[in-house]
Amino acid sequence: MIRKLLTLCTLALAFAATAHADTYPSKPIRMVVPFPPGGGTDILSRLVANKLTETSKWTVVADNRAGAGGTIGIAEAARAAPSGYEMVMGQKDNMVVAPWLYKNLSYDPTKDLVAVAHVAYTPVIIVTRSESKFKTLADVVNAARAQPDAITYGSPGNGTTIHLAGEIFKSAANIKLRHVPYKGSNAAMMDVLAGNVDLMVSSVPSAMAQIKSGKLRPLAVTSLRRSSSLPDVPTVAELGYKDFDVSTWYGLFMPASTPKDIVAKVNAEVNKLLATQEMKDAIIGQGAEPQAMTPEQFGTLLKNDYQKWKGIVQASGATIE
Repeated sequence: MIRKLLTLCTLALAFAATAHADTYPSKPIRMVVPFPPGGGTDILSRLVANKLTETSKWTVVADNRAGAGGTIGIAEAARAAPSGYEMVMGQKDNMVVAPWLYKNLSYDPTKDLVAVAHVAYTPVIIVTRSESKFKTLADVVNAARAQPDAITYGSPGNGTTIHLAGEIFKSAANIKLRHVPYKGSNAAMMDVLAGNVDLMVSSVPSAMAQIKSGKLRPLAVTSLRRSSSLPDVPTVAELGYKDFDVSTWYGLFMPASTPKDIVAKVNAEVNKLLATQEMKDAIIGQGAEPQAMTPEQFGTLLKNDYQKWKGIVQASGATIE
């Protein structure tokens, strides 16, 4: 009798899960964007949200919740109900770097969130305004050695992968640059274009429009391979800094305990979208590289990078209160 009851309960749960997946989503889905409008994360988030709404007939609404290097938006998503109607566009900055930088972070990305769908990855890029005296990365290094701490570089904020890419380059080149953190990419971009800071370290999507317009001069990308969006821009490794490799990734996460059938359904829709030539072209056009993964593959990437960046951050000595 007990065995029959257990079998019936199992069948009922399986039926409920299937029914849940069949009816999902029955209302709008909120996609938290943990950075201000206009930056690389915002651009990709709105691209995914708009295309999902268009192709799947779902209603996906991007909602900016910026601050503290993206950790405010991630924390909000981690606290949300695991209903499938709250997700966040996370990236390496706030998912695997911030936990080792911030002393009192309110979330553990490996426990409080579940990886849903990887979207894209991108190298970091070092740029200066087109009128700058720096024509090459070697010009920057030579000037920094002649005048330590005189050259400034802006970033989207303390504790981001982009900020640390600048710090790692300083160490590799054995130079001193003065870091100027901003609240998001747009503010840093305005100041480098105005000449208030000498350089900007940025994601490629954040800088792409200004590079295309001729207002920014790209000096180098930080990945081992050149960006397919900017094939003429050399890598830092090519310029003499062997094995230099810093890139970032973007992907969707939901609160832990979100039903697996919903995670699988969202993953399938995003991967279907990433397989279209239109979406590939759109992402590459923004300076990123589309890359689909299963939830399990994305979860493994998260955990591996989480441990890898623990050592990188500790070696840098950087902390944020």
